[in-house]
Amino acid sequence: MKFLVVGSTGLIGSYVAKTLSKHGTVIGVSRTTQISVDVKDPAAIKAMYEKVGKVDAVASCIGKVVYKPITEISYEDYLLSFKDKALGQVELVRAGINYLNDGGSFTLMTGVLARDPIPTASAAALANGAIESFTLAAAIDLPRGLRINTVSPNVLVEATSYHAKFAGYHQVGAQSVADAYVKSILGKQTGQIYKLD
Repeated sequence: MKFLVVGSTGLIGSYVAKTLSKHGTVIGVSRTTQISVDVKDPAAIKAMYEKVGKVDAVASCIGKVVYKPITEISYEDYLLSFKDKALGQVELVRAGINYLNDGGSFTLMTGVLARDPIPTASAAALANGAIESFTLAAAIDLPRGLRINTVSPNVLVEATSYHAKFAGYHQVGAQSVADAYVKSILGKQTGQIYKLD
């Protein structure tokens, strides 16, 4: 099998790429890899797919968002966050349909803030909630037996810089998150939000 991991140089992406490599060939892309992509740019996403070619699964491990109190966050902050975390992943699916082999899958990423927010995280909650709703809708609309799921973890054990913001939250290991991606990709379910709380 051939897997495309978008955001492969990040914490979750690196675990996902390493874990999937046990099951086939992994092509890792990010802003800094040889085949690079800026998910805020639809043309860049299309160019990435043209370079990569046909794949059996796309694993998205992306999404930069702005953390600011709602009294300080700007429209531009919301727009930037939404374009990166939400619309970027939507476009990975939309543009990727013709590059996914029949029966292939998309696995997207959200997080606990969609259902259990913290202060300063309204942009993250907005983007995460949008992707989870998109997953449900896209699952009944995709052609050729294509599937889509989303992995939605709590704060990561390894992401120590975030622990103070998530005081009292249960922490999950990055390997558990990677295993959820494998479940999504090698399994047969679709329209699922895999919540790792």
